[in-house]
Amino acid sequence: MTTKFFAMVAAVCLALATTNLASAKDWVVYEGQSGAGKGKHIVFLSGDEEYRSEEGLPMLAKLLATRHGFKCTVLFPINPQDGAIDPTVQTNIPGMAALDSADLCVMLLRFRELPDAEMKHFVDYLNRGKPIIALRTSTHAFAYSRNKQSPYAKFDWQSKEWPGGFGQQVLGETWVNHHGDHGKQSTRGIINEEFKSHPILRGVTDIWGPSDVYGVIHLPTSASVLVRGQVLSGMQPNDPPVEGPKNQPMMPLVWINDYTGESGKPNKILATTMGAATDLESAGLRRLLVNACYWTVGLDKNLPESVNVDWVGEYKPTNFGFGKFKSGVKPVNLE
Repeated sequence: MTTKFFAMVAAVCLALATTNLASAKDWVVYEGQSGAGKGKHIVFLSGDEEYRSEEGLPMLAKLLATRHGFKCTVLFPINPQDGAIDPTVQTNIPGMAALDSADLCVMLLRFRELPDAEMKHFVDYLNRGKPIIALRTSTHAFAYSRNKQSPYAKFDWQSKEWPGGFGQQVLGETWVNHHGDHGKQSTRGIINEEFKSHPILRGVTDIWGPSDVYGVIHLPTSASVLVRGQVLSGMQPNDPPVEGPKNQPMMPLVWINDYTGESGKPNKILATTMGAATDLESAGLRRLLVNACYWTVGLDKNLPESVNVDWVGEYKPTNFGFGKFKSGVKPVNLE
């Protein structure tokens, strides 16, 4: 073997190592510490232009890793030009292969259209019968306006082939409307007494968020509504409920559903139309979501009466709205 040959091999190895290092900077991993979730892997998919999932999901992930022991990987929409998190980039969420080893997927996506090779990781995960916790705009997570011939185009929220796409077929609902007055009427979660003993609701006493109630009209009979959304007359938690038909009856706000895909194994699904980063300031909502993580991966027997939902470090989320994301932030800044 010549010196030139070894030099070429070394150069190739260095290039591969550099490529792996660069790609690893596109997401963040919070390694589980101690807790019931030790050994379980949760993958978080962030990618929406309005509700600051790029802020809320890392907070939840760090909480679940530090307080409960889960390994948490958070993926982001990345601008390939500068490597920064950019929710307006709808076609690039690096690291989707993390789903291949995931025990749970927590998602807050809106109108994404990923390359087929990346989307395949998500579809394969779903078809293995794995659980999903879907927040807010995940009812309209996917929109195929560019590659309408994609084998995954049926996931589009307006699909006619698979009515309502991923949202309606898997979660139980696609995008319908703003039932509350967006930006003017907030949401109070009212627990359904029929399911008050469900593990997901253990210790949950108060749910409020500034995002508005969504319209929900397509839920299948297989879905169970755990919490309903009361439309409040203003943007403060002590504002009174709106009088009249908006709250008669109240819309579903949190529900569970079973979806059975190609594997024949039912996926445990929890969906909520709450989930903005500012909604997650509600300890009640965080408790519900942490409980849901335990429940979906089969650890609900380990749930105490009141799980620790204190966030780790500082959490001051940006208010929802288009064009309000913090520019220039890279995943490495969130470690």
